Amino acid sequence: MRCPGLSTPVINKLVWENLKHRPVRSALAVLAIGVEVTMILTLVGLSRGTVEDMAQRARGVGADILVRAPGTSLIGLSSATMNQKLLGFLEQQPHVRAVAGTVVHPIGGVSSVTGLDLEEFNRVSGGFRYLAGRPFRHDDEVIVDAYYARQNNLRVGATVRLLNRDWRVCGIVEPGKLARIVIARDTLQNLVGATGKLSSIFVKLDDPANTDRVIASLKQQLPDYPIYSMEELTSLYSVQNVPGLKAFTGVVVSLAVVVGFLVVFLSMYTAVLERTREIGILKALGASPGYILNVVFRETALMALAGSAVGILMTFGTRWAVMTLIPASLVQKIVPEWWPIAAAIAVGGALAGALYPAWKAAGQDAIQALAYE
Repeated sequence: MRCPGLSTPVINKLVWENLKHRPVRSALAVLAIGVEVTMILTLVGLSRGTVEDMAQRARGVGADILVRAPGTSLIGLSSATMNQKLLGFLEQQPHVRAVAGTVVHPIGGVSSVTGLDLEEFNRVSGGFRYLAGRPFRHDDEVIVDAYYARQNNLRVGATVRLLNRDWRVCGIVEPGKLARIVIARDTLQNLVGATGKLSSIFVKLDDPANTDRVIASLKQQLPDYPIYSMEELTSLYSVQNVPGLKAFTGVVVSLAVVVGFLVVFLSMYTAVLERTREIGILKALGASPGYILNVVFRETALMALAGSAVGILMTFGTRWAVMTLIPASLVQKIVPEWWPIAAAIAVGGALAGALYPAWKAAGQDAIQALAYE
C-alpha cells in the first residue's frame, strides 16, 4: 500500500533536498556530465568549423572553377604532380579570363604552406588585403594571414622557421583567401622537388554563367582531371569527406558516454549506500520499489540536465580558447542543432549509470535498512 503523503511534490522536494545535502558530490557529478557534453560539442564544432573554414577560404579566392591533378584527394594535402604547362592550355580556353596555379605543401598537423605567383593570383582573386607590410619580393620572404600572425606572435620583419629554413615576414593579410602562409611558387617548387609542378589551378571566367559549359568542355579535353565548379567544391567540404574524421567522432562520443556512465554510477551507488536508513524509512512509510526507483532516476535526470546546460555553456569557453590560442590551426563552430543530441546522450548515459544503484535501492529490505549503521 502506498502512503498518501508520498506524492509527486514530495518526491520532487526529496530529490532537491538530497542534491542540496551533498553539494560537493552533486556539483562534481554535474561538472563531469558537463565535460562529457563539452567533449561532444567541441569535437563536432571543431570538425565542422575547420572544414567550413577550408571551404570559405577556397571560395574567397573568387575563382569559378578548380582543376586538380589526377588521383588527388579533394581535401587531402596532395603533392604537386600537375604539369605547370597546363596553365597556358587553360588560358586559351573560351570564356577563361585568368588562371592561377598553386603548390600546397604540408608543414605539420593541419597546417600547410602555399606557393603562389602573386600576379596570377591577383588577376583571379583581386589580391590579398594587406593589414601590414607588402607582397614578397625576395625568395626568403613570406606572407601570413592575421590568424597565423596572432597565433605565432609575428609582426612584419619577424623571422619564422618553415621547411627547415628561416623566412622573413614581409606582409600580414586579412584571413579568408585560400592560405594562411604564402611564399613564391617557384621557391616552394624548388624546395620540395616539384619544379614545374602544381597542386591545383583556379580558373576565373568572363561570366560565371558560363561555368557549366566550360567544365563540360574541359572534362572532354582533360578526362582524367578532377574539375569542380566552386559551388560544387564548397559543397563537398564536409565531415563525411574527411578520411577517418567521422569514425574518430564516433569514438570520442562513445568515450564521452562511458565517462558519463561511470561518473553517475559511482555517484549514485555511493549515494544509495549513504541513504540506506533513509530508504528504509521511506519503505516503512509505504514507499514501493517503483517509488524508490522514481526518486533515484529523477535525481539522476536532474543532474544530467544541469550537466548538459553546463556543458553547452562550457562549449562557448572552448571556442573562445581555440580562437584565442590557435586560430590558425583550428576553427570551432557553435552547433545548436547538436545541443539536444548531446543532452540526450548525456541523459541516456546517466540513467544507464543509475540503473544498478536504483535497482539496489529498490530491493532493500525495510527492516534491514532501518537497522543499518
